[in-house]
Amino acid sequence: MNTAAEGWSATATTALITGATAGIGAEFARQLAEQGHSVVLVARDSARLQASAAELENRYGVRAEVITADLTDDVGVAAVVERLSDPARPVEILVNNAGIGLLRSFADNDIAEEKRHLKLHVETAMELAHAALQGMLQRGSGRVINVASVASYLPRGTYSAAKAWLLSFSRWANLAYAGHGVKVTAVCPGLTRTEFHDRMDMDKTVAPAWMWLRAEQVVREGLADNDKGRAVSIPSKRYKVLVAVARVLPYRFVAGPPRRPK
Repeated sequence: MNTAAEGWSATATTALITGATAGIGAEFARQLAEQGHSVVLVARDSARLQASAAELENRYGVRAEVITADLTDDVGVAAVVERLSDPARPVEILVNNAGIGLLRSFADNDIAEEKRHLKLHVETAMELAHAALQGMLQRGSGRVINVASVASYLPRGTYSAAKAWLLSFSRWANLAYAGHGVKVTAVCPGLTRTEFHDRMDMDKTVAPAWMWLRAEQVVREGLADNDKGRAVSIPSKRYKVLVAVARVLPYRFVAGPPRRPK
């Protein structure tokens, strides 16, 4: 379902954000709308999508579309690919943000959970980026932001492995397509106060308070780094330092505390 704001211009730049109703995704939608971009919000919860779209339209006067889709499902992915591929309604900014976490270790998880996790973080992100790039390269402009994680630098199970794929892909894609006017950035936040860990039912006291970032800062720095054409964005000085240290220390020292339930 699409909704339209009064005074919307057909020439407005459009950004599509997955996982757009909470946390980092909702903040990307808010900041991009504040900058004047029309938005396409993608998530599973139709009621939350409609409420988010209405709020952005009323507050910023932009057009807000919604796509209700489960991006671990081929039908849901196809709906978003169709929107990204519509030449009459070009999407200039793609934010691959949708993500899930698994609380238990790999051997303790059902393999169906692991396959769903891998599909969302890697296969879906790849498919959406591929669809978006077709139009971007034809137009000679565009921006792709892949929300990875500082976990991509750490040995933290299949979540780290999936985010490491996003990081590596973004580095390559930015190099490959920058000359064609397309900027690709992996945004690698550390621990961020959102619903993400609550949905995992994770005990957040395993990490000290200073390690937790706000979504507003993550998105502000990520958008700025993407605008500058940087392939990687690590929000906050503290995590830039932690990543620099993690890259030189043996893995056994940087694995971090184990996840545990509340």
